[in-house]
Amino acid sequence: MTGRIHDASTFPGGSLECDVVVVGSGAGGAVAAAELAESGFSVTVMEEGPHRPTESFTDDDLAMVRALYRDGGVTSTLGRPPIAYNEGRCVGGSTVVNGGMAWRTPERVLDRWRRHDDMPDMTAATLEPWFQRVERLLSVATQDAGSIGQDQHLFRRGAERLGWRVVDNRRAQVHCAGCNRCVFGCPTGAKQSTLVSYLPRAMAFGAEVYADCRVDRITFKGKRAIGVRGKVLGDRGRPSKAFAVDAAAVVVAAGAIQTPALLTRSGFRSPSGRTGHGLTVHPGAQVTGVFDRPVEGWKGVHQAYQVREFDEDGVILAAVNIPPALVARSLPFDGDRLGGAMDDYSAMVTAGVLVEDTSSGRVRTVGGSPVPMYRITDRDTVRITTAVQHLGELLFAAGARHVYLPFPTPDGGVADVDALRRLPLPRPVDLELLTVHLMGTAAMGGDPTRHVCDPRGRVWDAASLYVADASVFPSPVGVNPMETIMALSSCTASAVAEDLGGPR
Repeated sequence: MTGRIHDASTFPGGSLECDVVVVGSGAGGAVAAAELAESGFSVTVMEEGPHRPTESFTDDDLAMVRALYRDGGVTSTLGRPPIAYNEGRCVGGSTVVNGGMAWRTPERVLDRWRRHDDMPDMTAATLEPWFQRVERLLSVATQDAGSIGQDQHLFRRGAERLGWRVVDNRRAQVHCAGCNRCVFGCPTGAKQSTLVSYLPRAMAFGAEVYADCRVDRITFKGKRAIGVRGKVLGDRGRPSKAFAVDAAAVVVAAGAIQTPALLTRSGFRSPSGRTGHGLTVHPGAQVTGVFDRPVEGWKGVHQAYQVREFDEDGVILAAVNIPPALVARSLPFDGDRLGGAMDDYSAMVTAGVLVEDTSSGRVRTVGGSPVPMYRITDRDTVRITTAVQHLGELLFAAGARHVYLPFPTPDGGVADVDALRRLPLPRPVDLELLTVHLMGTAAMGGDPTRHVCDPRGRVWDAASLYVADASVFPSPVGVNPMETIMALSSCTASAVAEDLGGPR
């Protein structure tokens, strides 16, 4: 029997029963749901956000942000400095609003997890079947040549002129046409978010998906998880009808911010005392180069290449076009001067750095809601600034005549490489940082006194309770995390199936 997507207009609340209830429908939750449904288990997916089908995605950026992002995308950590972050809040989760990048966990990261986190089986060979399966089901591939825009070609040219290693980006996409709408919902369905990949697969095997359903707590019988309770979100997202789902197993896949808050609201206390700790974010920063001729960066794929020259330093560089309003917000001007700078929008290349952080923060739960707290260390301030300088050098090598940076400069930017290199190190509070990669907070590992989950996602000191999202990362992965989440979620789903011993 094929499942379907329910929402507040069709689900009156009340009681449901299944083998496995999954909280969240993004990279972790949808994969767990599909794997378990295919194994014959009855699966119910509870998603807080609305269902927005592909045909509803438009070119109205503001409307899409309001429809697909938590809190309209206006969220940030508390700390020095605050870091803007985004969470998808819709059926398909953050996979609906990410760039679709699909990279395996680097072996150096797996080695770290083996050595520091008591996970001897965390090897590339062990994960190979899961990576292969994810890549096959997501049609992971590099871009067709005709979908690559001028901003990406300039980015690659600058890197090659400097002799830096450039790689073709690997993305979950089927012949993407390069409309550059990835982060606002792919209007063609080419990007293989879980909305168009894993969730339809899960429903084909009978899984039921409930949108507009906020899970408030996990229910326990002793230390055994036996279901979830929450509210259907009615008009304007207001809680209305109550629901209860009774299940033999609970899989939490709400993300690194929401998962620790749900565990804490539910009364769970890890013997490690580490629930909510270890938040890492891959702090990123935007650099904008202005060229002497039109680039029209909005034409072509979101991200076709990555510079991997600085892998060993935990740094990745990429060009990522963003809309005019977001560029304007990042520039150090206002009034007529801002208007003058934005006259060059069609000649701009916007690019960013991803830094594998050595800092870490914490998600506290205050009044039932998560409050992420994160403070950049002096060491990471230096690493981020160095990465920004590399990106500035690349843009100048590609032909930029002016570069805007994510921290104050005397003239609002720099006009050449020498000026870039003369800049003093900014203070941490002066950095303008952002991220879409939130990790940690319910780390997996072999020691229940140091970790929240075991190496297959089982929550220590709880029965029938699992976590399958980026919160299980013991440390940052240094690359786009989607494929790591999916591979680990596949492994966790197999653990659930083994523990249940078969459908009820």
